[in-house]
Amino acid sequence: MNTTIRTIFICSLLCFACAAHGSDKPNIILILADDMGPGEPSHAGGLVPTPALDQMANEGMQFNNAHTSSSVCTPTRYGILTGRYNWRSRLKKGVLSAADSPALMDPNRLSLPGFLQQSGYHTACIGKWHLGVDWVKAESDSHVADKTASGHKAKFGSWNIDYSQPFRNGPVDVGFDEAFFILSSLDMPPYVYLRNDRAEQVPTVERGFPHNEYNDFQRIGAAAEDFDASECLATWAEQSRSYIQRQASDSSDKPFFLYLPLTSPHTPVRPGKNFKGRYKQYSWYADFIAETDWVVEQVLDQLAASGIDDETLVIFTSDNGFAPYVEIPKMLAAGYHPSGDFRGSKGSLYEGGHRVPFLVRWPGKVSAGSTSETTVCTTDFLATFADILGEKESLPDDAAEDSFSFYPCMQGDRQPTRPQTIHHSISGKFAIRSGDWKLILTTDGGGGWAGFTNQPKLVTPSQSVQLYNMADDPGETKNLEDAFPEKIDALVNELAKALAEGRTTPGEKQMNDGWPYLHQPTLDRFPQLAE
Repeated sequence: MNTTIRTIFICSLLCFACAAHGSDKPNIILILADDMGPGEPSHAGGLVPTPALDQMANEGMQFNNAHTSSSVCTPTRYGILTGRYNWRSRLKKGVLSAADSPALMDPNRLSLPGFLQQSGYHTACIGKWHLGVDWVKAESDSHVADKTASGHKAKFGSWNIDYSQPFRNGPVDVGFDEAFFILSSLDMPPYVYLRNDRAEQVPTVERGFPHNEYNDFQRIGAAAEDFDASECLATWAEQSRSYIQRQASDSSDKPFFLYLPLTSPHTPVRPGKNFKGRYKQYSWYADFIAETDWVVEQVLDQLAASGIDDETLVIFTSDNGFAPYVEIPKMLAAGYHPSGDFRGSKGSLYEGGHRVPFLVRWPGKVSAGSTSETTVCTTDFLATFADILGEKESLPDDAAEDSFSFYPCMQGDRQPTRPQTIHHSISGKFAIRSGDWKLILTTDGGGGWAGFTNQPKLVTPSQSVQLYNMADDPGETKNLEDAFPEKIDALVNELAKALAEGRTTPGEKQMNDGWPYLHQPTLDRFPQLAE
């Protein structure tokens, strides 16, 4: 073979490899905001300019009916990484709040990063974990254990830990090749960076970060002396850019998966020095939204700079809706509607609790400026990515039990992908949506915080449940409980089946980690919901 023919042959092989990499195994970046409502990006009517999110909407697809599996943090993250409804885990309500809470993830269960790892991906987690790890506990007579003398300080368990020892069942034990993260929210100790299976520093001081500039609520606990909450977003951006650059220049041409769960705009509201005061006519929260968008911009800029923009699928969403305890009176007075036109907010079973922004950008694969009204859920990533890779049928029966692929939607298909979507509140109460109908199995929103001031107080009288036709009444203003008893029975039976079968996808029956239905009043009325 002469030199010219050999060169053409090699170039053809390289082109084929590049095409295969770009179409069959795209790089995947999943960016997860923390407590962002569907009305907060500027393309959705938000007051604060979000040019990077607007770019994603203009260059990709906006899903207008996207939901989290829970209306609070830890449970949704569990659902994202397992493709399983959060209430099937041992956590039946609330979030992990203690620093020494045992890990929620099971390393023996196939996870989203584990599946991609098996499929040839390099996987990384950068940001907020909030799924617990299994620490080595501190000796009772050690220096750090002595600091548990104060009940308030001991409450969060942050001094019960030997930070010099590696921990188990964190990100690198469930499918991530590498991880750089904090354990929980920035208002939950310990305040220290973790890398792979160790703390980067041993905490030596105590610190707590107030929610925002208007109040002084804080959780005091163990901290690294130089840890600064206002630097976290810049740190996540820098670490993400470094990772993308490194993977793009890797000679193996191995695709990568970057899970980037941000710490914002969740409290404490701590914008970085380059953003604090940018929107001083409103609040630090406005600055924080702008900085959140800036992190997305940094990711997109690095993809372009590394020459892999067209080979990369980027998804942006949030773990639940807007946090109503964030005090932003000037923004609300100016017409800020963080939940959009929907009722409720974080913690609630009403739409504002679990309906979130959801953007998908994949140049050349997803039509620019497109929208989808199909219902999707944050448990759906595992099935979707498997579908993209042509490996959906290879998912085992005991994985992705509640994960439905929305890949057809990305290609323009408008058919429903889920038979129903089950919602879960901070207090462990349930709602179920099937077609146009949504049933809330309690007389209120299922827990959470008081509504924010620019959302009118709405009373929907209820005897035991609430039934809404979401096509006619997306604001959930008219309870049809008395008018359609047969619809209530059908939805309850559908929920009972989902509970009993341990899955909502086709396959063999699976077991929940304990029975999830806790609400006694509706259990008395609907005994089919009992174990």
